[in-house]
Amino acid sequence: MTAKRSVLPGWFSGLSIKLIATIVGVIFTVAVVVYLPTIANYRASWLDDRLRIGVVAARVLDAVPDVMALPRNLTDRLLASAGADAIVYRREGQSQLIERADAVTPTLAVTADMRQRDYVTLIMGALDTLFSGGGTRTLRIVGEGDFSESLVELLMPERPLRRDMLEFSRNIVLVSLLVATFTALALYLVVSRLFIFPVRRLTANMLAYRRAPENASLIIVPSTRRDEIGIMERELAAMETDIFSMLRQRRHLADLGLAVAKINHDLRNTLTSAQLLSDQVATLDDPKVQRLAPRLVTTLDRAIGFAQSVLDYGRESAAPPVPAPIDLRSLIDDAAFDARLVGHPSIAFVNGAPAGLRINVDGGQFARVFLNLLKNAREALEASGTAIPDPQVKVQVEENADGLAVSVIDNGPGLPPRARDNLFIAFEGSARAGGTGLGLAIARELTEAHGGRLIFVDVPQGTRFDVILPSAVRLP
Repeated sequence: MTAKRSVLPGWFSGLSIKLIATIVGVIFTVAVVVYLPTIANYRASWLDDRLRIGVVAARVLDAVPDVMALPRNLTDRLLASAGADAIVYRREGQSQLIERADAVTPTLAVTADMRQRDYVTLIMGALDTLFSGGGTRTLRIVGEGDFSESLVELLMPERPLRRDMLEFSRNIVLVSLLVATFTALALYLVVSRLFIFPVRRLTANMLAYRRAPENASLIIVPSTRRDEIGIMERELAAMETDIFSMLRQRRHLADLGLAVAKINHDLRNTLTSAQLLSDQVATLDDPKVQRLAPRLVTTLDRAIGFAQSVLDYGRESAAPPVPAPIDLRSLIDDAAFDARLVGHPSIAFVNGAPAGLRINVDGGQFARVFLNLLKNAREALEASGTAIPDPQVKVQVEENADGLAVSVIDNGPGLPPRARDNLFIAFEGSARAGGTGLGLAIARELTEAHGGRLIFVDVPQGTRFDVILPSAVRLP
């Protein structure tokens, strides 16, 4: 199934919009974190200003023996300058009070004790004023006077404080928006220059190269950057170059393979005709003919078998495996029957797979894996003739840390050095004369397609191949 083609995202989607959202979110978070102590300090400064006026009033009260003798216009100016309805001065257990003539007894008062200067208290007080100070609440400001153990209290409406705090907040918001806009723009341009533009270039190149991988002009030209993006560009350029070379080689091999297949097909037909003629020659009574005819027939059989193997290998499908639950013991029995081991007159076959062991693999493909291994074992034992007493092919199953290991073992003569050096290489790793070496190459290819491994295990006598399957294929 062809994968859906991807499309390069626009400038305001993909990484760009995520970057913008991240910058805005970070700046907003920083603004909120900075705003809270800022508005708390503003409120504290505002209250301290009012409290200082109250301290001045307290000095006046402390200097006058009789508060009632103070002129009304003086007390009104003191209260008006502080914006307060009343000022209370406490010292040495005595209290003195001045208040406006039209002062109303507060119904709901909230205390702001300026002797507590920790940020938690200041921030909570500022938030309380912003969200709850819009009504008729009266603010009771408490602070220390000029003398030891003296207190000054101011009673005033909370609404002016909230109004000034809101105006200050608006100014902060405007300045923050201005700073945030320029900061976000600068960050976006810098980050886009360093990261977004190169990433978009890489993405656009991969999309274009995927559409035309045989176009060498689309291979990306890496920059001179020494960071991770520079490494990515150079590795992508190397990978695209390798893909271009492999595709060109594959096309050449495909064309060559087609020509070889046609030649091979014609050669097979010619060899088949020669085999028919050799069969007729073998019936002649000439002693020389009788002596040479079997060799001729054997040679032609090998040539036909080789030609047929090449054609079969060329028709191999690259379809991925379709796993399905299958009984391992039955799978091996069927492969042994096809390999002509079941009922063999001289070779004993032992299937050591436990009954009931089920695996999740492509049954057709794994039948070919075991067929190739078992057939190779049979042919090796048959080629040894009577040199091997009690010839045997055995299959055993073990579970280890690597997964499920299915071993195909024979007690034959073992692999010759040339075959060991070229294992799993098509047309090179054959252990017998006239072989193609395709069986092991195909078996390994099918095993690796299931996530497993096919390995050769060196044993003192005979030959052993292990099919290692991951633990995930074993069904409970």
